[in-house]
Amino acid sequence: MKFFLSLLVAMPLLGEIGQKDNNDSGTTLPLKYRLNGKSTQAAFGKAKHTALAATAKLTRNDKLIAMGAIVSPEGYILTKASSCVGARLATLANGEIYQLRIKKRNEDLDLALYQMISDKKDFPYVSWNEKNASDQVSWVLSAFTELDEIRVGITSGKRREIGREGGVMGVILGSESKEGVRVTEVVPQAAADKAGLRNGDIMQKVDGRTVRKRDQVVNLVSKKDPGDVVTVEVLRKNKSMNYKITLGHRSVTFDLFNRNLQMSGPVSKRKDNFPLIIQHDLPLPKEAMGGPLFDLEGNCIGINIARVDRVTVFSLPARIASKMTTDLKK
Repeated sequence: MKFFLSLLVAMPLLGEIGQKDNNDSGTTLPLKYRLNGKSTQAAFGKAKHTALAATAKLTRNDKLIAMGAIVSPEGYILTKASSCVGARLATLANGEIYQLRIKKRNEDLDLALYQMISDKKDFPYVSWNEKNASDQVSWVLSAFTELDEIRVGITSGKRREIGREGGVMGVILGSESKEGVRVTEVVPQAAADKAGLRNGDIMQKVDGRTVRKRDQVVNLVSKKDPGDVVTVEVLRKNKSMNYKITLGHRSVTFDLFNRNLQMSGPVSKRKDNFPLIIQHDLPLPKEAMGGPLFDLEGNCIGINIARVDRVTVFSLPARIASKMTTDLKK
């Protein structure tokens, strides 16, 4: 039996799409707007201007790396920390471009606060809706990457915690013997492949500890986080060799294994270990992460924090994002 060094986390079944009419402003699309495409677009037109004006494109070397939410009239921008490393410029929907300076980062929540370098004190900025905590299906929208249109979708599933993924090598383990555990396949472009492991290697030690069983390897590696380095000793053609492997993310590695990237496009490297998330289906690329998520009234209900696949995006709720904005300003 082959073992892939990845624990697959099954997503909870999503709730049914649809909900009753109610009086929750910014959550339910009024009946008159559900009749045809033009009317539906008209409904979102109310929030479109707000969404575009309060969103910024963050670039490095003229390449889009993330979006950001403008969170104050002084030009502070909240965004996804792991995506915006080295961000140099912020471009706004009106075409204005500003240099950026980093203020603070919070690695636990994968958030970073930047500030546009300017004397302006009247930047448009998001209005948080921290009370929008319903687990019901609701309409949401975000600015698209060119800041000239929006993407519309719905939330799905209950707000929940996303646990830690743990790091992985990206190998499939086969037979066990007194010599060690045979590597039957190295996932192309995954951590072990980049470090130099090959199909047929016999894994003998992990971080100096002798391994003879697949479970021993899995247990030692699963305690590590993505980005941690493990030392692996392998036997190759009767020669002992040592490799340092920088562990990858479990879900990204599994995507590589399944060639899923060819169908759904690149996903976020960091998409786990969040205290609470809103799940929605906006068709956004990973470069759009860090941008704000809005309700029908144009209130910001969260920050898009992780593209999981082509139909799943995680957002940190406004309650968490707004508090972190305040903390990072200190």
